[in-house]
Amino acid sequence: MVFASLIFLTVFLPLHLVLYYAVDNKTYRNILLTLFSLAFYAWGEPVWIILLIISAMVDYGNGRWIEHFRGTAHAKWGLISSLLVNLGLLATFKYNVFLYENFNALFGTAFEPTKYALPIGISFYSFQTISYTVDVYRGQVKAQKSFLRFLMFVSLFHQLVAGPIVRYSDIEDNINNRKETAYDISQGILRFCIGLFKKVFIANVAGGLAVLYLGEPGNPLDLSTITVAEAWFGIFMFALQIYYDFSGYSDMAIGLGRMFGFHYYENFNYPYIAKSTADFWRRWHMSLGSFFKDYIYIPLGGNRKGKLRGYLNLFVVWFLTGLWHGASWNFVFWGLYFGVLILLERLILNKIFKRLPAIFSHAYLLIAVMFSWVLFYFEDSSQLFQFFEIMVGASENAFWNFKLGLVLKEHAYWLALAVLLCLPIYPPFGKWFENKLRFQSGLLYWWSLGIIQLILLLASMALLVGDSFNPFIYYRF
Repeated sequence: MVFASLIFLTVFLPLHLVLYYAVDNKTYRNILLTLFSLAFYAWGEPVWIILLIISAMVDYGNGRWIEHFRGTAHAKWGLISSLLVNLGLLATFKYNVFLYENFNALFGTAFEPTKYALPIGISFYSFQTISYTVDVYRGQVKAQKSFLRFLMFVSLFHQLVAGPIVRYSDIEDNINNRKETAYDISQGILRFCIGLFKKVFIANVAGGLAVLYLGEPGNPLDLSTITVAEAWFGIFMFALQIYYDFSGYSDMAIGLGRMFGFHYYENFNYPYIAKSTADFWRRWHMSLGSFFKDYIYIPLGGNRKGKLRGYLNLFVVWFLTGLWHGASWNFVFWGLYFGVLILLERLILNKIFKRLPAIFSHAYLLIAVMFSWVLFYFEDSSQLFQFFEIMVGASENAFWNFKLGLVLKEHAYWLALAVLLCLPIYPPFGKWFENKLRFQSGLLYWWSLGIIQLILLLASMALLVGDSFNPFIYYRF
């Protein structure tokens, strides 16, 4: 089940909200939230509930073990157990085929891996439970004594599909002492509707257009048929799709959490307005970046042990960042590509861009990111290099054709809105709107807010109904 589906919007979420607020009892609400989270998780593959519960049981026990033996050598065994189990689960269910293929290629063997369907959310809840045991070991949080509350934390369906990565330390107080208010519920609904609109109105349309010029994963396109301009337009559509997909889901997750009394940190902060790669990653998937910084880069020594060691640590982080996104070498190269750019910025580029108008650094960032999405999209190396050749004009492909002009004309207003919403225009407008209406009339504020929510929700549902009869729409998540 996904948030942008009619079954979730018309049955699952309304039923959950009604039952959740029917009784004002924390234990009842925790149990209900856990049951609905497990039901959400089990919608596609019920068997993987067992995996999630086992992961929760193991790290609940590890946390209690570390707390009990705090200050002794025995505490380390709880941390080691957490790392072995969670990384073992990832290696088994996400990376086993990748590991076997590379082992066979390296040693000339022919081992056949057991192939598993990828359990939904395993990359997220594995990182969340690892961060929990590490934080308990460091003494930054106390071990959760209630298994029900810990299972609720691990299984929370709000952020299970596409993040953000929620650390236990971030919501410890919400787990134990949350207070749901009418204002939080209203703001949560609004945030959810904004994310849903981004997903179905922009991401889905951009995904459909991207497929025209990039092909579908597993069904490659004959790239000799596209022009240079179509190649750039196609990767630009993918850039819009992945941003609005990912940020839209994060908005929906943050909104859902707030409906139930949880306050999650932001995960995206208008990354396409960045002026450097480092700035881009301070704005893109912020929860992942902070995780690798706090649990990999700093423990390795960061840049405190000399420049060469700092550079090595940088590339370790970006290797793992790429690998986290997918079990394929193109994702690894995608991560290392950003590592190289960040290193070049530290050594050379930042000094140059300081002397130039900001538009140059911004243009550099956008072009660099467009090339990065090519690495991210194409798993087949021959297609990858062929697409790069087309983009830089090193192929025999034509530059332009009439068909692209028609596509641009038909989507001109949609494209303008998609680009405009990449800019930070909503926060100041939303704050002004809220302050203005509240100052004039509290009743007017609630009515206006409700109308906006209803319009966004109905528009998104109408698009979803249309999409359900349209096989052309490509859903990445």
